[in-house]
Amino acid sequence: MLVLGVDPGLTRCGLGVVDGSLGRPLRARHVEVLTTSSADPLPDRLLAISSRVRDLIDSVGPDVVAVERMFSQHNLHTVMGTAQASAAAVLAAAEAGLPVAWHTPTEVKAAVTGTGRAEKEQVAQMVVRILGLSSTPRPVDATDALALAICHVWRGSAGARIERAVAAAPPSRIPGRVGAAGRARSPHSGVAGARPGGAR
Repeated sequence: MLVLGVDPGLTRCGLGVVDGSLGRPLRARHVEVLTTSSADPLPDRLLAISSRVRDLIDSVGPDVVAVERMFSQHNLHTVMGTAQASAAAVLAAAEAGLPVAWHTPTEVKAAVTGTGRAEKEQVAQMVVRILGLSSTPRPVDATDALALAICHVWRGSAGARIERAVAAAPPSRIPGRVGAAGRARSPHSGVAGARPGGAR
């Protein structure tokens, strides 16, 4: 599985590509942080993000795009910018016909470090260890994007295996409601003291 992880942000947007599958070593195929200036018009900044994501999709060919799902924060301005950058990346994926998966920061931290309360530096250290990198990518948006991709490789691979197993399983032969003698139960069979015909 080849996953493009997107840590959305208007000023800094982390982009990381990870290749691998559940139970096998993972490797980083690409990582970068795209920056846009707050002095530029918003449409131009969003176009830059969408265009770069699309260029990566065309050059790397990921199977899925994993984007961080944000929840409300105290800083409304930051949330709005993150949501807009996220939408630009999702649009690029949709134009390319790729599926998009969302993972919360807590899910990513838990997948990479084993705890949803890990600090960013802990996540960065585990990303370096998991991918066998010689150094920590900077700024932190880079490791966050790689962590998103790692999270989806592991969670997505597990989910895909479950779906394949369910699809391949034969239909159940267990009847829905069968009595001890192998016949369908009477409507009164589960009522204490009830007898056929209403006799007491």
